[in-house]
Amino acid sequence: MIFRAIVLSPRSLTVGALLASFVCKQAAGCATVESDRILARDLAAALPVFAAVPPETAIGIAPMPGVRRVLHASEIAGLAQRYSVILTAVPDICFEWRMEPLDRTRVVAAMQSSLGTPDTRIEISELSLYPVPHGTIEFARERLGTPASYDRPAPVLWRGDVVYGGRRRFPIWARVMITGPATRIFASADLKAGEPIRQASLRVETSEGFPHVGKDVLSVERIVGMLPIRPIAAATEIRMNDLSRPSDVNRGEAVEVEVQSGAARLVLTATAETSGRSGDTISVRNRESKKLFQARVSGKGKAIVQTQGLRP
Repeated sequence: MIFRAIVLSPRSLTVGALLASFVCKQAAGCATVESDRILARDLAAALPVFAAVPPETAIGIAPMPGVRRVLHASEIAGLAQRYSVILTAVPDICFEWRMEPLDRTRVVAAMQSSLGTPDTRIEISELSLYPVPHGTIEFARERLGTPASYDRPAPVLWRGDVVYGGRRRFPIWARVMITGPATRIFASADLKAGEPIRQASLRVETSEGFPHVGKDVLSVERIVGMLPIRPIAAATEIRMNDLSRPSDVNRGEAVEVEVQSGAARLVLTATAETSGRSGDTISVRNRESKKLFQARVSGKGKAIVQTQGLRP
């Protein structure tokens, strides 16, 4: 009989626990595999006479985690004949991945390692209850959810994986409460939309709460010079989604344009007719010929244009 692994949502925990227990009991007695192939050494663990076959010899495709694969007596007999193995009895043999419950201690250790902040406290309120293959537990920071309010921590969903059999991944999840020292940056004065932020207009505070992670991590150095996309009142915490990066080239400014034509290079000064950041295409005007042409912003006050002729 074959039982397939069932991935359950957090709302199906009770049913999941019962099914997980049932699957584990039914799988008792099978030989275990540790790769995507059943190898001769796996077969030899069940039938020692196959120890004469080179251990890394592939015998067949391994089952998915939570699923049994049975090699029937006829298949075993065929393998014995192929590899000149003498059998006195020919049984059916089942194979499966080694499955185990998630260990909370290992889960928390993987999360702490991912965050890289030893002062952060992690409490698991819910955890995957279905069995998982034996392997390495990973919780990437980018897959950690965020609470509605950073200063009022609440359980958030964090999706992870068990890495097994080399590079294969088995999905897992947990709901966690995370608290620790968190640095937050506030506006010390009203900030106007579109006006570069000055360091004097910022105030830094450290308090207990949900730590900023990934792209949400801010610093004074990162914020200074950025532009609020809407007015920010004094005493308001600054978030990354409140800001935009300033243009590398602004309309009306002088821009150094490098004209490329094969191996030839020509540098000229033009006037930007539109603004843009690195990678954007903008309109610039040749100050001598007054000709308008397109160029790609390559840095602060710089742009590149590729053309068949040397002078646009």
